[in-house]
Amino acid sequence: MTGPLSMLNPGWLLIAVGIVALFLPMRRVRQGLTIAAPIIAIVLLSLADQNINHLSAQAMGIDFIFYRVDSLSFIFGLAFLLAALLNAIYAWHTDDRLQDGMAIAYAGAAVAATFSGDMMSLFVFWELTAVTSVFLILRAGTRAAYFASMRYLAIQVLSGVLLLAGIAYVYHSRGDLSIQAFTSLKEPGAILVFIALGIKAAFPFLHNWLQDSYPKATVVGAVVLSAFTTKLAVYAFARMFPGHDALIWIGAVMTVFPVFFAVIENDLRKVLAYSLNNQVGFMICAIGLGATGVGDALALNGASAHAFCHIIYKGLLFMSMGAVLYRTGTTKASELGGLYKSMPWTTVFCIIGAMSISAFPLFSGFAAKSLTMSAVGHEGYTVVWLMLLFASAGVLEHSGIKIPYFAFFGHDSGKRVKEAPFNMLLAMGLASFICIAVGIPAIVPGLGYEWLYNLLPYREEAMAYNPFTLGHVLTQMQLLVLAIFAFVMLKRLGWYPAEKPGVVLDTDWVYRKAGYGLFTWAGTIWQKAGPAMTAVFFKLTGRAYDRIEDTFSPRGELARGRLGSAMAIWTAILLGLVLLLAFITSS
Repeated sequence: MTGPLSMLNPGWLLIAVGIVALFLPMRRVRQGLTIAAPIIAIVLLSLADQNINHLSAQAMGIDFIFYRVDSLSFIFGLAFLLAALLNAIYAWHTDDRLQDGMAIAYAGAAVAATFSGDMMSLFVFWELTAVTSVFLILRAGTRAAYFASMRYLAIQVLSGVLLLAGIAYVYHSRGDLSIQAFTSLKEPGAILVFIALGIKAAFPFLHNWLQDSYPKATVVGAVVLSAFTTKLAVYAFARMFPGHDALIWIGAVMTVFPVFFAVIENDLRKVLAYSLNNQVGFMICAIGLGATGVGDALALNGASAHAFCHIIYKGLLFMSMGAVLYRTGTTKASELGGLYKSMPWTTVFCIIGAMSISAFPLFSGFAAKSLTMSAVGHEGYTVVWLMLLFASAGVLEHSGIKIPYFAFFGHDSGKRVKEAPFNMLLAMGLASFICIAVGIPAIVPGLGYEWLYNLLPYREEAMAYNPFTLGHVLTQMQLLVLAIFAFVMLKRLGWYPAEKPGVVLDTDWVYRKAGYGLFTWAGTIWQKAGPAMTAVFFKLTGRAYDRIEDTFSPRGELARGRLGSAMAIWTAILLGLVLLLAFITSS
């Protein structure tokens, strides 16, 4: 494609529409723009030539690449744009200029960052995702949402500061800011960039901002948040840190630890937040395998395919829980149950999302996760493969079973509410269609997992891979059936953790409680001892000043008598000699 439109980064279009939406009072016009913008952006992206710089500039000796498309950025950008479209449809029933504008601008910032070819442009949009997304939490209007949004913003800004510091080291070392893969964490700036990306990817011990903020966002806000921030970090890792062994183990741990928290969590939106950690772990682990060779190509393909599918099915699950929250006012498992009677379509769509995230054959998760599992097995990481296998069973338990069971089945809560609004059902229906369409074999032209594989970075290796082998299907079905059997037996025996109100303590308790306690203790001590300590300090410094003045001032002891006069004369002589030598050497 040629012409001015060929140089337009699709993310910029979404950002511009977001700014307009903030000031556009006409609801239907505003929401029409938020739906039309992603559609137009998808068309522009599909027509863009790959592996060339569509828009670049130079300033202060730095080459800025504002728009570049290749196979890796294409699939992430396409997933982000599809999510933006579905989110806009899902929000059609609301009348909130701030939410509409910030949601589409947030999506645009993620898209713009994905197609940025230099690190400074990436940083600008990296920070813009933080600024725009925080309003989706604030807009909930609760006290808990306010404090969570402030903690969220602080963590996101910290990520940006570390990224900027790393960029400075990179520029000093390389002399340019083009986005290139780091060969070692010992390269200048590499570790700072790594930590910055790790914060946004919600690495273990850096993950608590996610569970703290997403469940407190608005109904629409949680759906929007689930799509962009962590997957933008996944894209950045795939771009800058493929093949780093540390990511293999970090990702494996990420897949496992959320399972235990999700099992005992009562808030179903928080369960999905933990599940998000788990799924990102699969992608991070796969990126760690990336380098050269067929197995590694499968792994990078697996990370990309998993990110694409996860954006859709995780959004679908958040949509279903958002619909439940919208109609019932809660997503607490202890207060729900029996909703299939009054929300049948929402129930069906939730089950489709649950089967997709659990990687049932004929659903998107199976086609994506198969690539990663095969690559890990091919590379011989037996322990990691077993960890991912355990995590896969855990996903089925907390997202595949727990979410639909306790929300729509389980004990009957007696709640009888209306079905979700039509626009919510439409968004969930379209997401469900994608979950099925990219998971089935290519029976219908243009559909099936081959359509997804054709978009992956290593196309030839992807097209040569067949997820529907007898061995792989049987292995996956055995895992799923055994996990279902375990859930049923635990429920029958009464050993499954009961769903009841409570607070699940995570690792953030250590520094939030200990840090707050230390700060409070220090404040109390200062209130009591501060005035006395300040008085002693000023008294001692005052005495010291008086002694210095008595000794060295023009009226002091050293300035009186012949000794003082002689020292003044010799000081003037030495100063004159220094000036004379400086004049001679300079001439």
